[in-house]
Amino acid sequence: MDEKLLTSEEVAEWMQIAPSTLCRWRQTGNGPRVIWLSPSTPRYRPSDVLAWVEKAAA
Repeated sequence: MDEKLLTSEEVAEWMQIAPSTLCRWRQTGNGPRVIWLSPSTPRYRPSDVLAWVEKAAA
């Protein structure tokens, strides 16, 4: 495990979007792959976020 898991706020800031947009994407299954540490604790691998951005740009 060499990747730090990112919070929703960190991902939203990095992508320059509102955290509510990321939440909406999670709810609709359209956002980056998410890891649930608990029912209220979503986390993201940086590599998953980058892969999602690359796929969305294609």
